[in-house]
Amino acid sequence: YEDKLSKEKSCFIEVPLEYIFHDDLINPRGINSSISLLVKEFSKGNPQLHLSLARINNGKIQIFDGQHKAVAQILLGNRNLLLRLFINPNVDRLIETNTNAGSSLRQIAFDKSIMRQLNNTLYYETITKYQNDHNLSNDCFDFSEEQLVEYFKGENANIRKYIVDSIKHTITHSPDNLLKAYIDFEGKAKELPISYSAFEKTFLSTFIDSKLILKTNLSYKTDEGENPRELEINQLIQVLNIIAEEIYIKKFNPEVGVSRIEQKIIDKKDSDITDAHLIAYRMSKEEVLYNWLQYLKKVIESYFTNTGKLYDSRRLFQESFSDVLWANIRKFVKNLAALPLWKDKSMASTHFSGKKNYDFWREVFETGKTPDGALVLAKPLNYMELIRE
Repeated sequence: YEDKLSKEKSCFIEVPLEYIFHDDLINPRGINSSISLLVKEFSKGNPQLHLSLARINNGKIQIFDGQHKAVAQILLGNRNLLLRLFINPNVDRLIETNTNAGSSLRQIAFDKSIMRQLNNTLYYETITKYQNDHNLSNDCFDFSEEQLVEYFKGENANIRKYIVDSIKHTITHSPDNLLKAYIDFEGKAKELPISYSAFEKTFLSTFIDSKLILKTNLSYKTDEGENPRELEINQLIQVLNIIAEEIYIKKFNPEVGVSRIEQKIIDKKDSDITDAHLIAYRMSKEEVLYNWLQYLKKVIESYFTNTGKLYDSRRLFQESFSDVLWANIRKFVKNLAALPLWKDKSMASTHFSGKKNYDFWREVFETGKTPDGALVLAKPLNYMELIRE
């Protein structure tokens, strides 16, 4: 069959499962807990209404849509799957279409981490197209983010988003990122302290300017190790690693997890909750995390100010950090984690019960007291004091 509008060709074919694979380029999302609902649905004898979609890639039939339905069928003993198979498709168009289906046209939305991965792929496709259109070799990056945005004028907003999402994706999923092990990417786990949504709203929104597009070439100062984007990515990962080392590694226990922590303390059923685990759990709450990261940002800014160096707050991590600044960052995180409130179990039924808003913890850190005047800290947070030994 040929689609009349897109001109894409496809066929309908029943395929033995031995020939079927997952397409992690077009759809990087893994199988999640919703699979159990589909298994129950199909086990009743109810039919699968929409076919799984696939393409042929390197001799493999790869499913990029309807993978949960396919797996549910396999779990129920079905050894052959009926697919709509695209023939020599425009892969970029399939990526865009599938991305839109999971976001702006969504019924069940892709989470943000999956969207970032898709946009990361599209960013590199954009770079490749620019190189091809300008007869550049695939290792030539003598053009800027601004030039990409200008050249692809019709997709201006999309290209900007691809660039920023690529940076965020690279930082988040880097093999060197130690904090990654404590981020819940599915959004439903009870073992990990930081949801991806919270990570996005706190770390990424605080330290990456989503509107900043660079005028310098992508290859600028790469050989000297001072490329602005590479510095930004590497230094942000290093900050995440310091946070992981001082708050989470060998301190937060995934087997204890995050479920009903404060209630267990109230019920005196907290024998397995160590002080270190409680500290990590409380410092990870989105509204708490956002506010103490503002102080960490001030630690970095104040270093540049005190050394007489001009800086742009939008490009904070694109300046090379000195050993002194790295030491200040570690001292701040370590001293902040040592404050008494994080392990004070008497606060389980008050300040740490339920979800407070951002302003609640902003006022606690600024004044030492809650909005209704209850004392939480001996004195307001002072980031300069927290970088002392």
